[in-house]
Amino acid sequence: MYRLYVIPGSHACRSAMLMLEHKQVPYRRVDIVPLLHPLVVRLHGFDAGGQTRTAGGRRTLGLRLGDRVGTVPALAANGQRISTNHGIARFLDERHQQPPLFPADPERRAAVEEAERWANETLQMDARRIAGAAAVRDPVTLSRSAKDGRLGYLLYKRELARRLITPRILRGIFAAGPASERELLAELPAMLDRIDAWIAEGTLGAAQLNAADFMVAPSLALILYRPDVLPLFEGRPALELVDRLLPEPA
Repeated sequence: MYRLYVIPGSHACRSAMLMLEHKQVPYRRVDIVPLLHPLVVRLHGFDAGGQTRTAGGRRTLGLRLGDRVGTVPALAANGQRISTNHGIARFLDERHQQPPLFPADPERRAAVEEAERWANETLQMDARRIAGAAAVRDPVTLSRSAKDGRLGYLLYKRELARRLITPRILRGIFAAGPASERELLAELPAMLDRIDAWIAEGTLGAAQLNAADFMVAPSLALILYRPDVLPLFEGRPALELVDRLLPEPA
């Protein structure tokens, strides 16, 4: 059985979980305490997958450390070690061909890979910083709303830990805070427009889901931990995609 190393509530890790479930591949989930995950996955034989991340144009110390030492999601598969969703998606399609994560048609695959790349390089970080800005500004409210959303509890099960530790992670590592909040929220409608356009053309949200769907939906689900952004989502195909993949908890 495969093992998937994750952080609880991580939208990036949920992408890997959705891809494994899509493939109907059995796996065991291994939860890692946030902040310890680079060292833990390195000790289990993983690297950082060659990624280079920025937050608001900055390479914070935490990002540099994670990109050098190790990151999650990390998949242990029969002696192989695969880091990042980009690598996991391609490994799964090579080893478990049905159902596919990428279309066979070259033009359609290129469109899916474009959406996947944008979701990984832009949307994923913006989602952290949009949710994170609210956590930094009002840690009490966000620590409560982050207990049982579409991704489950975020980072820490105990509310006190979410209130005290999570804002420091989001501010220090991901440069989230009031200074960037207004700009990020102003850009959110255009990001949703882009996702809606991809849905309209069939790149996202088609009958056959793909790797880009599994990258986009969890990031939107993380943003939706902020109740104040829901009006921007209402009536949009983007929200229907989130409801399809990650319905509201009962």
